[in-house]
Amino acid sequence: MPNDDNKKFLDFNQQVIDEFRAHHGRAGGPFAGGRLLLLTTTGARTGTPHTTPVGYLPDGGWGSPHAFKQWGSVLVIASAAGSPKHPDWYHNLLANPQVTVESGVFTYEAQAVVLAGEEREQAWARAVEADPGWAEYQKKTERIIPVVALHAITNGGPGKINASSPGEAIKVVHDAFRRELALIRKEMTAGNGTLGAQLRVNCLTFCQGLHNHHTGEDTMMFPFLADRHPEANPVLRRLGEEHEQIAALVAELRRTLADEDPAAARAEVERLTLDLEAHLTYEEQELIPLLDASA
Repeated sequence: MPNDDNKKFLDFNQQVIDEFRAHHGRAGGPFAGGRLLLLTTTGARTGTPHTTPVGYLPDGGWGSPHAFKQWGSVLVIASAAGSPKHPDWYHNLLANPQVTVESGVFTYEAQAVVLAGEEREQAWARAVEADPGWAEYQKKTERIIPVVALHAITNGGPGKINASSPGEAIKVVHDAFRRELALIRKEMTAGNGTLGAQLRVNCLTFCQGLHNHHTGEDTMMFPFLADRHPEANPVLRRLGEEHEQIAALVAELRRTLADEDPAAARAEVERLTLDLEAHLTYEEQELIPLLDASA
């Protein structure tokens, strides 16, 4: 039987898991306004699945040297709040490195790779720069806190979408972009006039994700709707034109990041936020009824 403290911890974890799933990636309490995922590992001794809420850092993953078919990757840190022992989920993925990740929008399989050497040091430096709390955890323990990359294993897409209809799918994807952009804006405001390495990664990961999403709409969803609903062609043309306008804003944001110009990057993020929110809102108003009717 678990002791009272362990039972409270398990109950708290389950509450977070339930809230996360019910709200497509949003959770309150200590996780409010942060980046959170659900990591399901296979028990090293029991072989049973265990799901744990963990914070993560975007890592892009494009051009990674690891030989997995990827759709991006994220980093998780086995801090256990500075405990002298590694968390159970870390021991589990050492024994069984294939894991399941829930982002709130997508559920997908991933390969866990423990970073080592310079790769680990660079990732750790980005994490500490973005949140000094990681360094405080390291001070509390003699163990070297592991950094783990979760490389998505896919078959040409981002995984199973957590939505009950095509219309809901569009909304939850859009809301994920809204949340991430809000986090980036907050991080830029708190950046003391600098563009940290992890903040640049966050921005570039967001840019790549938005590009992937719009490419999928242009090549698959819009042609499908044009065939089923020819009366919607003016709307689809407008949305396609807006994709081009947003792509130009994204390109300008990438340029300011490459120039390491914090003020210009903040200005471009604000421009992108205004245009993207108007685009997402219009798309939801016009396409969700069509998508759900087609389904």
